[in-house]
Formats: sequence, C-alpha cells, structure tokens
Amino acid sequence: MTRPFALSLLALAVIPFQSAIQPLSGPVRAEVKREAWHRGCPVPLSDLRLLSVSYRGFDGHTYTGQLVVNRSAAAPLALVFRQLYALHFPIRHMSLANAYGPLRQRPADGDVSASFECRQAVPSPCVGGSGTGTWSEHAFGEAVDLNPVENPYVGCGQSRDPRSRSNFNRSQHRPGMVTPAVVRAFRSIGWGWGGSWTGSTKDYMHFSASGH
Repeated sequence: MTRPFALSLLALAVIPFQSAIQPLSGPVRAEVKREAWHRGCPVPLSDLRLLSVSYRGFDGHTYTGQLVVNRSAAAPLALVFRQLYALHFPIRHMSLANAYGPLRQRPADGDVSASFECRQAVPSPCVGGSGTGTWSEHAFGEAVDLNPVENPYVGCGQSRDPRSRSNFNRSQHRPGMVTPAVVRAFRSIGWGWGGSWTGSTKDYMHFSASGH
C-alpha cells in the first residue's frame, strides 16, 4: 500500500461525527412553507428545527445531511445519527433540496431520507387511497424515514413504489437496509420502528416517537 493511499484511508477513518441544531432561517422557513407546511398543520414553524448531521454515503464518504424535525426531537435524533455514523450505516440522500426542492431537481431514484412533512398518515398498500384522515407523525416532525427504496412500506405483498420490490425479502440484507443495530439506535431514545408492526403491513423505512 502506498503512503498517500494509506493516509487517505486514515483521514476517512478519523473524520469525526458532527451535528448542529438551529431554528429555521428565513430561506429555509420559506422553502418548508412552500413545500411541506400549510395553515392548519399541527405544529407551527416556530416549533421546527433544522438538524444537521454527519452521515456515511453509499460510496463510504462522509457527508452533511439535513432534516427538519420537531424541536423536542432534535437533540435525541442527533444522538441516533451519531450511532448510525459509528455503525457506518449508509444513507442515499438527506438534504433540504432532496426533500423540499423543486420536483424536477429532486433525486430521480426517490431514495430520500427525511422527516417533517405536514400530511395525513398514508394507508397500507393493502387498502389503497392517499390518506387516513389522521395526522402522520411526520406532520409533527416526530418521524424519520430512512432509505425508502431499500426499506419499503409494504402490505399484502404490495408496495406503492415498484422500485423497492427487490427489497421485499428482508432475509437478504443489502446496504442501506435497516438492521437490528439501527433499530436499537432509535429505541435508545424511545422511538419505535414500522418494521415491527403486527400484521402484514410493515413500514421498514419508518421510525417515530409514538411507534406509529
């Protein structure tokens, strides 16, 4: 192994985890208000925070990701992402532009990890439809979806995203799939996992404060 290559590997190995929690700036507030918040949402914009964290990409490199979350969840989630970073758990896309930017500029693969979105809970693929009539935990900023392509929302052998079909079989682990260690990281702050729901409906991407 050459010395420059060895030094570059060492540099990658020692990049420390970093996190920051900030109120929504004017531009961020405007972006979220345009794409994911509206009057009547269960939380005001003042109760949301911008959480920035280090994460590992699928290429092994370190990136800075951003999530909009409830202010009460920001510090606990920073602890979770610190654990995911230590586990070298790869995340595909996690930025404000990925979640709230113009649709034409968002990742074509749709594999975006995100949190806040003021919307109703999505019904099981068993049922169909677009809403349940109750707020999603995402509408409170108290839920996170991780790598939705690798971790699909499934029910009755179906998913809303055909790109995720190859990941229905959870016994064949692939990079980016939620592991028991990832579940433990979220459980360490009291959050539950949609992959542990009873019945045929499983939301493998979904973690939330209530477990729903």
